[in-house]
Amino acid sequence: MIDSLYNHIVRSWLFGFAIADKIPALKDRDREAHSIAALLHDLAWDHTNELISKDDRFEVDGANAARNFLKKEASGPYDKHRLQLVWDSIALHATPSIALHKEPEVVATFFGIAADFSGVPGAPNGALTQEEYDSIVNEVPRLSFKDDFREVFCGLCRTKPQSTYDNLVGDWGEKYVEGYTRMRSIDILEGGLEMLERDES
Repeated sequence: MIDSLYNHIVRSWLFGFAIADKIPALKDRDREAHSIAALLHDLAWDHTNELISKDDRFEVDGANAARNFLKKEASGPYDKHRLQLVWDSIALHATPSIALHKEPEVVATFFGIAADFSGVPGAPNGALTQEEYDSIVNEVPRLSFKDDFREVFCGLCRTKPQSTYDNLVGDWGEKYVEGYTRMRSIDILEGGLEMLERDES
């Protein structure tokens, strides 16, 4: 894995702990499940294609890979509930409109990842200080993260465009990938309704 992407993962984990430990509703979370979800949340950025499906969103690929890893390698008890916590934390980490309504582990994972993209203002209610942020970034630097992240998302738009239409990845395709055309939900749904109306008339 590219150093800048690895550093993003580690920062996301550290930011998540710095933030969640200050939020009463998140303090009693399963800290191990939170750690595993944060550290494995971008497994689907794997360039070997061993962990990537041909048609699933990267979040789902990553969640599936993490669950499979835990089933094979976890030394402690990972029952269905804990496996689902990790799966949901990874699958929903780029969908705050759902993640923020889920279990504390999912919320904590999201906050840490979000902080790596938005800094101190991205943490709720001042739960991440500038001093904490600077300390983490000094130890785990950003390197060329912006450019490398852009290349990952553009690569998904080039190689798996159908997995990018209904999520934020498609924004990178529209802006940076020549020839990328995003299938919009309105086109799919209204096209289906128009077809049904024709068939029923």
